Amino acid sequence: MRIDQQRAFVLHARPYRETSLLLECLTRDHGRIGVIARGVRSERGRALRASLEPFQLLAMDLLLRGELATLRSAEPVGASQRLAADAGIAGLYLNELLVRLTGRQDPHAGVFDTYALALSRLAAGEPAAWTLRRFERDLLAALGYALVLGHEAETGLPLEPEQTYRYRVEHGPQRCQPTAGGALLGAWLAALAGEVPPDAAGQQALRGMMREVIRFHLGGGELRSWHVLAGSVPAR
Repeated sequence: MRIDQQRAFVLHARPYRETSLLLECLTRDHGRIGVIARGVRSERGRALRASLEPFQLLAMDLLLRGELATLRSAEPVGASQRLAADAGIAGLYLNELLVRLTGRQDPHAGVFDTYALALSRLAAGEPAAWTLRRFERDLLAALGYALVLGHEAETGLPLEPEQTYRYRVEHGPQRCQPTAGGALLGAWLAALAGEVPPDAAGQQALRGMMREVIRFHLGGGELRSWHVLAGSVPAR
């Protein structure tokens, strides 16, 4: 199947055979696709390889056969979007999370746009940590794992701003004592449902909560970028 002028981002690249690359690409209409970019590690393929930068929106022509596609051409769309320092590290986390949580050729409405929005926020200099929390929230929702952030899991009652809760994956917030591990104020959960960040303590607590949720959906696994983020990107 030929796929022409498909909007895509390169999430990951690794050597494939002597002169090629195996790419993991996020496409707008076909989800994540494994793409063989033949000859791009050779001298003749240098120009094409230069376009396969992470975080750059591309228009790709692909030939899809079975599980993998072959890259026919790729052209940048719009200005180059380079992320440096903390923003670059945060962007690599977005990429790893997408590769780990999505299946190949399994499109979900909203995933592509959620990723593109997060990249634009990072490129604009918005705080990396809060950009990541919103991306995690929106990605989970797009994949069918939406967080419960407006009411208690057991009673259905609205969250109280000063009440503390423990977030139970697949259920939602459950009341707990302030001294309980992972305790979250209702106000912090309400902030995650919106666009205005909570205070520093709230952002730190929400990062821990989101890691528990993501770890659950990974089947208990870890992300390598978590260790990098811990030493570079502050929680707020």
